[in-house]
Amino acid sequence: MEKIKNRWLIAASAVGIHVSIGAVYAYSVLKKPLLEGIGWEFKQTAWAFSIAILFLGLSAAFLGRKVEKMGPRKSGMLAASFYGVGLVLAGLAIQLESVYLFYLGYGVISGIGLGVGYICPVSTLVKWFPDRRGLATGLAIMGFGFGALLASSIIQFLIVNVGLAFTFYILGVAYFVIMMSSAQYLAPPPADWVPEGFEADGKTESKKKIKTDLAQVSSIEALSTVRFYYLWLMLFLNVTCGIAVISIASPLSQEIAGLTPVAAAAMVGAMGLFNGLGRIGWASFSDVIGRPMTYTAFFVLQIGAFFLLPQTTNAVVFQVLVFLILTCYGGGFASIPAYIGDVFGTKNLSAIHGNILTAWAAAGLVGPQLAAYVREATGSYTQTLYIFAGLFVLALVISILIQFNIRSIKEGNKVDKEPLMPLNKVSGSVS
Repeated sequence: MEKIKNRWLIAASAVGIHVSIGAVYAYSVLKKPLLEGIGWEFKQTAWAFSIAILFLGLSAAFLGRKVEKMGPRKSGMLAASFYGVGLVLAGLAIQLESVYLFYLGYGVISGIGLGVGYICPVSTLVKWFPDRRGLATGLAIMGFGFGALLASSIIQFLIVNVGLAFTFYILGVAYFVIMMSSAQYLAPPPADWVPEGFEADGKTESKKKIKTDLAQVSSIEALSTVRFYYLWLMLFLNVTCGIAVISIASPLSQEIAGLTPVAAAAMVGAMGLFNGLGRIGWASFSDVIGRPMTYTAFFVLQIGAFFLLPQTTNAVVFQVLVFLILTCYGGGFASIPAYIGDVFGTKNLSAIHGNILTAWAAAGLVGPQLAAYVREATGSYTQTLYIFAGLFVLALVISILIQFNIRSIKEGNKVDKEPLMPLNKVSGSVS
């Protein structure tokens, strides 16, 4: 008999990949050395990060089906190759002082590694943890959030001791080894596998029943459902407002709550911690209350937080509200893969997850630009925060609509014009 792998070691392998690619969020540590050491302009260095995030979203979307076919091990190895080669090429670009080669290496090539590396272990974890989907995906995506915290001090140390170019060489090789090693243990569970103590069909009364997915659909079929666009919009709105707060956190806190520049910098550092804690905390909690209610909670809490922020001059209360927003921001990323599995099944999760992650790429462009535009037009951040509160009201309405839609599907009503409905003809559907 084939030996069943330890699913917790599968989770550890996923964390290894996500901690590695999460270093992209430590890019701000590289900005000053790039500006001062090479003489590139601020816009040039900013574009490299934007290109990397753009290709993360694009590769996740367009390579999602390929990742599902290749399997997690080969996909993880592919991600390691792109990410490692991209970082090494970025180091060469620095030695040659070629900004366009830097865009190619750090932006395009490593960006593809980011996208493939982000989705391949998440899909695998959802399949290994049908009883704890939120916890499993939260662990991996928490690794992505904490990757920047671990990488920032390492990068700073390397820049001082070996120089900027060799910092990229070392990071490229090190992350290639970590990701390649982690990928070797990744594998999907055997067919019809369920965790010990559970029963897939629930026929054995002494065992717990695995919750059945709403449907099993392909990525193309998912695009024909209204639920896909509800999920896309909810993630887009959550990320748009969250990433905007991240981009203006320091000046925002100084303008409204009167924080000193030093205190504001400390708050920004702590935001990364709450971002990571929100990923594992909210995702685990979603196993208890369900993904629909978790997203509804995100939006209710953030409506209140964004309405209160412009009026909050107390520094402590202001920071508590910002940290609350960051937990919801991180929790949204961590909960969305499990939500996708709940409503679309796990057979094509990588492809569907990749398509929905285009919301991240779009939000990364819209959020900071919207905040900057409103600030410039009004002269303060107050109106920006009220606009974000209004966007979360819209998000709350969408989160309620998707719950009605799911309930109607469960009751057998043909709400979406889906080729795989009625559900009693779909493998893994709810009867």
